[in-house]
Amino acid sequence: MEERMTEDLKAIYSRAPDIFQRLRREIDKVMVGQTTAIEQLLVAVLAGGHALLESNPGLAKTLLVKTTARAMGLGYSRIQCTPDLMPADITGTTIIEETDGSKKFRFEPGPVFANIVLADEINRASPKTQSALLEAMQERQVTVGNRTYLLDRPFFILATQNPIEMEGTFPLPEAQLDRFLFKIFMSYPSFEEEMAILERYSGRQEPTVEKMVSKDEVIGLQALSRDIPVSEELKKGAVELVMATRKWEGVQYGASPRASIGLIVSSKARAFLLGRNYVSKEDLHVMAYPILRHRIILSFEAERKGLTRDQVVADILKHLGL
Repeated sequence: MEERMTEDLKAIYSRAPDIFQRLRREIDKVMVGQTTAIEQLLVAVLAGGHALLESNPGLAKTLLVKTTARAMGLGYSRIQCTPDLMPADITGTTIIEETDGSKKFRFEPGPVFANIVLADEINRASPKTQSALLEAMQERQVTVGNRTYLLDRPFFILATQNPIEMEGTFPLPEAQLDRFLFKIFMSYPSFEEEMAILERYSGRQEPTVEKMVSKDEVIGLQALSRDIPVSEELKKGAVELVMATRKWEGVQYGASPRASIGLIVSSKARAFLLGRNYVSKEDLHVMAYPILRHRIILSFEAERKGLTRDQVVADILKHLGL
């Protein structure tokens, strides 16, 4: 890995442990608990992938995304998804300007032109509007009319949705779900955590976040995480895991090859985040859940019996010895 580094990357690599520690401390100034969700979100950013955050209302999904963007010094925008939201409200539109008696067309960028884009309650947007995000998620670009506009790097869609209040929502199609690297669950806090939240946010002054890393450093860290080595054994294990989802009992449709790529890339990012220069079996095991839980479609009979997607992943991991 050292041989492939430029001088700038070597400098970032030497500071990486300190960067990660300072970044995590800064996020913890605002967030209480949610350790797994925070780690998975940082891994998604390091791996360069989009993430879908799901939880009941009021569990700080929006706060986590906003805090992460501020601590990383990245441009941030928020899209509040509603049924009447139009594609142009996301991508931007071409407007006509009159200057000195002549008319010119000018493109007005939409909120998708940011480093971190929060699509809040994405399943409340219409399918037409949801599809407007597909090109941005996959190609990191937006086409309006006959012109294509590149998005700034790094670029992430971090979307949220609630598992309740499903009336008036439009479930994301499988093709769009597959473009999210992770589906991250956020759970209710413990008694001690909720007491800490109460203390932190019931006073006169709420905690603030400072920038801990620059945009260029984020891009450098992403490049470095891709260089973490993975053994052939673990690569084979990742492929076997994904292929097993396609023929497992109770599963109607399994994961695509995007899941195999995502497993390895995210395992590399997690190892780097935790200060290791190699990928372990534990990385693969931990990353399997957020990678696969939104890519597995259960049969009606399996859902009727109460089988969950995480249980399928757990059973396959145990079967394969991962």
